[in-house]
Amino acid sequence: MQGQREMDDFHKVRRLPPYVFEQVNRLKAAARADGADIVDLGMGNPDLPTPQFIVDKLVETVNKPRTNRYSASRGIGGLRRAQAAYYDRRFGVRLDPDTQIVATLGSKEGFANMAQAITAPGDVVLTPNPSYPIHAFGFLMAGGAIRSVPAEPGPEYFHALERAVIHSIPKPIAVVLCYPSNPTACTASLDFYKDVIAFAKKHEIFVLSDLAYSEIYFDSPPPPSVLQVPGAMDVAVEFTSMSKTYSMPGWRMGFAVGNERLIAALARVKSYLDYGAFTPIQVAASAALNGGDEPIEEVRQIYRKRRDALVDSFGRAGWAIDPPKASMFAWARVPEPFRELGSLGFTKLLLEKAEVAVAPGVGFGEHGDEYVRIALVENEQRIRQAARNVRRFLESAEQTLHNVVPIGSRR
Repeated sequence: MQGQREMDDFHKVRRLPPYVFEQVNRLKAAARADGADIVDLGMGNPDLPTPQFIVDKLVETVNKPRTNRYSASRGIGGLRRAQAAYYDRRFGVRLDPDTQIVATLGSKEGFANMAQAITAPGDVVLTPNPSYPIHAFGFLMAGGAIRSVPAEPGPEYFHALERAVIHSIPKPIAVVLCYPSNPTACTASLDFYKDVIAFAKKHEIFVLSDLAYSEIYFDSPPPPSVLQVPGAMDVAVEFTSMSKTYSMPGWRMGFAVGNERLIAALARVKSYLDYGAFTPIQVAASAALNGGDEPIEEVRQIYRKRRDALVDSFGRAGWAIDPPKASMFAWARVPEPFRELGSLGFTKLLLEKAEVAVAPGVGFGEHGDEYVRIALVENEQRIRQAARNVRRFLESAEQTLHNVVPIGSRR
C-alpha cells in the first residue's frame, strides 16, 4: 500500500479519515463480480429517470453551437431568476438573482467552496454529528476545526451551542444545519430556525443550511427554509440541489442563496475554479424550476411508496424501522444481536450473508455508529426482496455470530 502511504504524506489528506464507504463499495463490487444479486440500498443515488421535458430541453439546447462555449461561473441569468421564483413560490422568500444567488455544481461543491471562502486556519465550525461528510470535512480541508453538536433539533442542541461558544477558542465562525437530515431524516420546524437565527445573531456567527431534501417529504407541513425567519438574510446562506427533487444527480446542479456577503465570497472563489455547469444543463435546469410542481409530486409519491414498503416489509422480517418523515433515507438502528459489531461490521456482514447493501452510520460521524442509513433507491419489489433476505439473515443470527471472528476490532 505504498501509494496510500505516499498520499497520506500530504497535509490536507492526513486530516481526512479513511472513507468507510469505499470499504463497502469494494466488497459490493467483489460480490457482484462473483455473481451475487446485491440489493443496493447504500448510496443515495436516485434511480428514477429525469423527467422527459427536462431532457428534451437539454437536447434542444445542445444543438445550438453557442451553448458549447464557456458558461457563467455564477450561473446564467435565467437560471438564477428561476431559482428566485422557486424560493418566492415555495417559501415566500424574495431573493435578488444578481446578489443573493449562485448556481453551484451540486450542493456538495457549494458547501466545500463556501468553506474555502470563509475559513481561516484554526477557525471553529459547529457541525451536526452524525451528518453528511462534506459538512465537516469541507472545513477540515480548508484548515478549520470542527466541534460536533447533536443532529436532532431538541433542547440539547441549544445546550451544545451554548457550550461551544463558551469553550471554543477561537469562537465559532459558523453553524451548519441540515434538515431534512442526511442521514437521520429528522426534520426541523420554523420555530427551531427562529431560535438558531437569534442565537447566531447574538453571537455573531454565520448559519449554513443544507436544504437538499426540501421536496422529499411525507407529512405536513412541508420542510421550511431558514430564510423564512425575519432577519435570517443577515447571517444565513442556504444550499439546495436538483439531484433528488428532479432525479438529476449526475447533472450536478445546485444553488447557494442568501446573505450577500457570503454569496459574494463564494462567487469569487468559484470564479477562480470553474466556469459553471455546461450551459445546456443550466438551461434545462431553468426549465425544470419553471415547470410547475407536478414532476416534484410524482417523485415524492414514489419515495413515499418505497418508504412504506421498507417499513412494512423490514418490520415483518424482524427489523423495526421508524418511518422517516422526509428525505430519501431511513435511519435504522443496528439489530440488537449485531450491535457489538459496530455499524461497519454489521454492514459488511449484511452484504455478505443477505446480499443487501446499506451505508454504515459511522461514515457520518462517530455518533452514528449504532445505526445504518438505508436509501430508497430500489423499487418496491426489490425492497421486499431485500426484506426476505434480511428475514433469513436475522433468523440465523446466532449461528452467523458464532462464526464471526470475535470482535476485538469493531471496524
